[in-house]
Amino acid sequence: MAIDTSAPTLAATAPPKLSGRAKLILLVLCAAQFMVALDFSVLNVALPVLGKDLGMSQSALQWAVTAFALPSGGFLLLFGRTADLYGRRKLFLSGLAVFGAASLLATFAWDPASFLAGRALQGLGAAAIVPTGMSLLTTTFPEGPQRDRALGISGTLLSLGFTIGMVLGGVLTDTLGWRSTMGLLAVAALLVLVLAPGLLAESRHPERPRLDVPGAVTVTSGLLAVIYALSTAAERGFGGVDVLVTLIAGVALLVAFVVVESRSPAPLVSLPMLRRRTVAWGNLGGLVTFSMMSTVVFVLTLYLQEVLELSAFRTGLVFGVQGVLSAFAGAYAPKLIGRIGARRTLVVSLLGQGVFVAALLGIGTGSGALLATVAVSLASVCHLGAIISYGLTVTSGVPDEEQGLATGLVTTTQQVGITIGIPLLGVLATTQGSLFDGVRTVLAVDAAVVVGAAVLVGLGLRKARA
Repeated sequence: MAIDTSAPTLAATAPPKLSGRAKLILLVLCAAQFMVALDFSVLNVALPVLGKDLGMSQSALQWAVTAFALPSGGFLLLFGRTADLYGRRKLFLSGLAVFGAASLLATFAWDPASFLAGRALQGLGAAAIVPTGMSLLTTTFPEGPQRDRALGISGTLLSLGFTIGMVLGGVLTDTLGWRSTMGLLAVAALLVLVLAPGLLAESRHPERPRLDVPGAVTVTSGLLAVIYALSTAAERGFGGVDVLVTLIAGVALLVAFVVVESRSPAPLVSLPMLRRRTVAWGNLGGLVTFSMMSTVVFVLTLYLQEVLELSAFRTGLVFGVQGVLSAFAGAYAPKLIGRIGARRTLVVSLLGQGVFVAALLGIGTGSGALLATVAVSLASVCHLGAIISYGLTVTSGVPDEEQGLATGLVTTTQQVGITIGIPLLGVLATTQGSLFDGVRTVLAVDAAVVVGAAVLVGLGLRKARA
C-alpha cells in the first residue's frame, strides 16, 4: 500500500539540531500538553476517596470526569480559531492562568459544587491550552525534521501523561490524599506560566477577519451536547430520554454548523480544508486510534482486576510497562516518519495497533497477565506512532495563519475519540453473559475497527497522493 512515493532526503534522516531557545520553547509547550494529559487520568483512582470526603454519591462521581470533558472538548475548535485571529500566545497564557486557578479551586474544594466548578474551569483552560500550544509548536518549528521531532516528543509526553497519571494518582492519593492530585496541576500550571511569556512570540493574522459567531455557537453547542450524551451513556446506557434527546440535538446542531459554514464569508472552519484528503483521512485515523485504544485500556483494567483479581498496584504496573515502551516509541517514530513518510507511518501504525489488540483475544480466565502486558504495550507503541503521524498528516502544508484551525481539528478529534470509545464499545463488556466474554467481544470489535480504518485511510491517502 504505497502512499508516500517520494524518496526521503538525507536531511529527513539526520537528527535535527535545535537551538537552546528552541529547546526551551519545546519544553514549555510540551510541559503544558503533558499537564493537560495528566489531568485526564490522575484523578481516576482517587474518585472513591474523593467521593467519601466531599459527600458525592457513586452515581455523581462520573461528573468529576464529565465536568472536565464537556468544556475541554466543546470549546477546542472555537479557541483554536480565536487564537488564529487574535493571538495564540495571549490565549495560551490565559488558558494557563484559568487552568491554574481552577486547579487551586479543586484542591481546596469544600463541597461537590465547588469541586465540579473547578473541574469545569480546568476543562475550559485546557480547551485554550491544547490547540494554541499545538499551533505554537507547529508554527515555531518548520515543516520537516524539526517539526517531526517536536511532534514526536509532544506525542510521547501526551501518551506518558495518561499512563503516568494512573500510577501517580494512586501514589499521591495513598500518601498525601486526593487533593494533592489537583495541587500538583496548580503548581505545574504556575511553572509554565512563569516561563512561557519570555519565550513565546505573539502571532499576527494578516487580515484579522471577524469571528464567525453563528458557527461558533452551533459547533460549540453541538460538541457539548454530543460529549454530554456519550459521557452519560457510559454510565447509564443509551436508553435514557435525556441521553437520546441531547444526542439528537447535538447531531442536529453539528449539521446546522456545516450549513452555516457553507454560507459564511469568514467561516470558523474552512470547508475546503475539511475536503482536503489529508485532513479528512488523517483525522479519521486519529479518531479511530484514540477511541479504540482508550477502550482497550478500559476493558483490560476490568479484566485484570475483576477476572484475574490483580491488585490495583499490579494493574498499574501493567500500564507502567506500556508507558515505558511508549517513551521509546516516541523517540523512534520521527525517524520512521523521516524514512517512509507520515502518511505511510499512520497506516502501518493503525495496522499494528489492530493486530496487537487482536492478539489480546488469547487471554484466559486463569492466566493472561503476561500476554496482556506484552500485547497492550506493543499496541500502544503503534498507537503512539499513529498519534504523531496523524498530527503531521493533518497539519502539513497548512498555512501558518490557519495552523490554529488545523491543530484545533487535531485536538478536537483527540478529545472526541477519547470520549466516545468507552460509551460505544465499553458497554459491551458488561452486557454479555460474563465479564470475560464481554471483554473478548469488545477486543474483537476493537481490532476489526482499527484494521478496517487502516485500510480505508490507506486508500484515501493514496488517492490524495495521486
